[in-house]
Amino acid sequence: MPQRNDTAIWSGLFRISAESGQTLQAQIRQAIVAAILDRQIAASMPLPSCRILAEKLGVARGTVVLAFQQLVDQGFLVARERRGHFVNPDVLATPAKPHQKAPDQANEIDWKARRKIAASDMPPPAKHENWIKSSYPFVYGQFDPALFPTAEWRECNRMALAVLEIRNWASDMVDRDDPLLIEQIQARLLPRRGIFANPDEIIVTLGAQNALYMLATLLMSKGSKVAMEDPGYPDARSIFRLAGAEIQPVPVDQSGIVTASIPNDSGFVFVTPSHHCPTMVPLSAERRQDLLARANRYNQIIIEDGYDSQLLDEAPQQALKSLDRSGRVVYVGSMSKTLAPGLRLGYIVASAGLISELRALRRFMLRHPPANNQRAVALFLSLGHHEALVRRLSSAF
Repeated sequence: MPQRNDTAIWSGLFRISAESGQTLQAQIRQAIVAAILDRQIAASMPLPSCRILAEKLGVARGTVVLAFQQLVDQGFLVARERRGHFVNPDVLATPAKPHQKAPDQANEIDWKARRKIAASDMPPPAKHENWIKSSYPFVYGQFDPALFPTAEWRECNRMALAVLEIRNWASDMVDRDDPLLIEQIQARLLPRRGIFANPDEIIVTLGAQNALYMLATLLMSKGSKVAMEDPGYPDARSIFRLAGAEIQPVPVDQSGIVTASIPNDSGFVFVTPSHHCPTMVPLSAERRQDLLARANRYNQIIIEDGYDSQLLDEAPQQALKSLDRSGRVVYVGSMSKTLAPGLRLGYIVASAGLISELRALRRFMLRHPPANNQRAVALFLSLGHHEALVRRLSSAF
């Protein structure tokens, strides 16, 4: 166990690097917290002085002072006048949990037998976790870190963390979304696709996949029939099947989904008309009109996934939703392909009545997507960073 003056040992507990992506202050805090929780530092153990530790780590004394002060505020350290900083004994007051015995095999619960939906039986995503190390990583749904707008994103997050901004997003919004983000989606994203919607016709989701899950949960059940492109988006197929729906595969050719092959008894039609997943073929204008006419004739709901709609065209095609006059088209959009898939932020555009029902459903699922992320993305859009990013990505691709 290190003593206060064992500075060589103390410095050995730290792995400080200027290239880690984190501030030196954050690295020092993390190292001390880890050492305390791992019981490498005993309760009430005195820490080296800020000056001595700073010299050993090769950092400014002020960096260590700020790190210690934050750890005091968080309760990991206590400051004693003219004596220095000590490990807070209350942090280690709770003993480590004893090793749990192996469960009784005879009484172990068979969770698969109790489940009501077979989620784990659905096809897994075709993405190896080390895909980025491949020489030619042919995977979908990822992005090139070199193209990420780091400076602009940091700027927007700093702005979102201003005191006045925190007041806007820190409270529980229940079933509402950040009004600035709704405004920016309405004014900056949708018009590029020819969609003009009111605020009550837009809801924010945790990406396109969450949007599809919400729609399937709300609208589909056992016996529902969903026509979708074959080949098509695998996870959409799984989501609809989990809701109890029957999948009706429809062939795709050089003009997109073959609308004449869509069964008349389909209750829903799922399409990626901008760029078919995975062939990237756009749906022809003639078939778009036919798809809408069939939906009206046979009382079908069209779920339009705006897959890759912003990246590959200098002038993005109008969305199917832009031609909708009867409210039968539900448009699903996402920021994953442009900003970052890990951000998990998307949206649904539909009739106000459906959006109201989706808000009621979402409240029981997750209330609303993280409001701080919503505000940061709203600022990113409002400052014009997203348009610049789309231009950069389009030229790169």
